[in-house]
Amino acid sequence: MTATGETAASTPGAASARDFAGLVALVTGGASGIGHTTAALLAARGASVACLDVNADRVSAPLVGITCDVTDDASVRAAVAAVVERFGRLDIVVNNAGIGAQGDVAANDDAEWARVLDVNVVGMARVTRAALPHLRRSPAAAVVNTCSIAAWAGLPQRALYSASKGAVYALTLAMAADHVREGIRVNAVAPGTVDTPWVGRLLDAADDPAAERAALEARQPLGRLVAADEVAAAIAYLASPAAASTTGTVLGVDGGMHGLRIRPR
Repeated sequence: MTATGETAASTPGAASARDFAGLVALVTGGASGIGHTTAALLAARGASVACLDVNADRVSAPLVGITCDVTDDASVRAAVAAVVERFGRLDIVVNNAGIGAQGDVAANDDAEWARVLDVNVVGMARVTRAALPHLRRSPAAAVVNTCSIAAWAGLPQRALYSASKGAVYALTLAMAADHVREGIRVNAVAPGTVDTPWVGRLLDAADDPAAERAALEARQPLGRLVAADEVAAAIAYLASPAAASTTGTVLGVDGGMHGLRIRPR
């Protein structure tokens, strides 16, 4: 793959826009789900894209897989350095790696609280911290964090996960304020329930998967789960130079779940 992503031109469904041509992006958690869909979209629109993931071997061309554990500072720094060594620059960071947790506030022990917060919150700080020296040299620097509807809405049996995503919301705004005068934009997306392999596994584990899926679909005003490519499109918008005046924004991609209060049918 070239620095301008020329090999992505033949990607099925590739966008005609080449607004990321010449830019380099890294996507954490880029081997599957929202991360992989986002990485593929950025590449289709001209970026050179590295997917940082513990399962980097699952990543195929034109994307580049780089092994990275966001809970390990040495691993993060080595991965970011590998991106810059390969492509010569870094312009866009998509902090997407995250894990889930279920239950009320008493359901998870201290070790699980520490584990989830380490991945979902401190992991974003580690990656951004390592990327900052390179982003400061970019004329189109952007950071996009994957937040969640759980940061805004009280969801049942999601206490730990919600706490982590509430922290991501606050971290996004703080980072945006800290780095706006350096020319680094920081935003986030807040998806509703997205139809990803992780949600699929949760549904498969339910006593009645069909009923559980129907319940998840019903709580979103659009009446369906959010598609991963819809979240990817929102991330790409926030990362794009076309959004040069957008920073400190958390963009809901939740089927209307946060802001709408529609009457039941």
